[in-house]
Formats: sequence, C-alpha cells, structure tokens
Amino acid sequence: MALKASELKVGDVHDEVVVENLTRTQIIQYAGASGDYNPLHTDEVFATKVAGYPTVFAHGMLSMGLTGTMLTNYVGDGRLTKYGVRFVSQVWPGDSLTATATVEALREEEGEHLVDLAVSTSNQDGTEVVKGSATARIDA
Repeated sequence: MALKASELKVGDVHDEVVVENLTRTQIIQYAGASGDYNPLHTDEVFATKVAGYPTVFAHGMLSMGLTGTMLTNYVGDGRLTKYGVRFVSQVWPGDSLTATATVEALREEEGEHLVDLAVSTSNQDGTEVVKGSATARIDA
C-alpha cells in the first residue's frame, strides 16, 4: 500500500530492524555481490595486524543498502527520487541495525506529492552508523 500525503504529518517516524547479528558471511557475500574485496572487509589478518582494527567491518554501501531496504519497504518500490547518506560509524560483525525514517516535509512539486525524510541507522548500542536524507513520491 502506497504512502499518502493525507495520512502523513511532519514528525512521523517509521523504523525497521534491517539486520540482526550481521555475520562475516554476509559481509563476504556483499563483497562478492559488489566486487569490493577490500581486505578491510574480507581479511581478518590484514584488518587486525596491518590496519589495526579489532576485526573486519562491513562495507559502508552494505549499511546504505540495508537502510535503503527500510526506505523502499516504507515508501514503496520505485518511489524514491533522491537518497544520500554519510557513513558515520563502522558496522562490525555481530551488530544489529535499526533504520529510521522521519518525515521532515510534505510538499508538491510539478504536480507530484513528495515526502522529505531524515534517515538514520543505529546499531544495538544506539550508535548512529548511517545518517542521510531521502525524498519519495507519494499519493495524495
């Protein structure tokens, strides 16, 4: 069911758990799907001994993609017109992520109804890992 401008108000919040207990296998699968085999994400020895991290960590684009899943679940497939984020903290194996969209504005532009959303994804400790914004077409 599509979102409707008449049923939304500024400040409305939608959140969704997008991954529970992220596994190393999921991180490696993302590396395969994306073609990004940076050893920070795939090689434990490199990540710890060479780069000095506690372990490998997830690709930023994996976190963005998981956040995007929440957005399309909320606004509907094919309705996003703009989506951008900053990666503000690393995502580690074992993390569980909750993505949140907050309605910032409802507007009309060139005959289309649009919703502007603030987007944030946090881990199980409440640490924000992704911060951004999105705009989507909605029904009247």
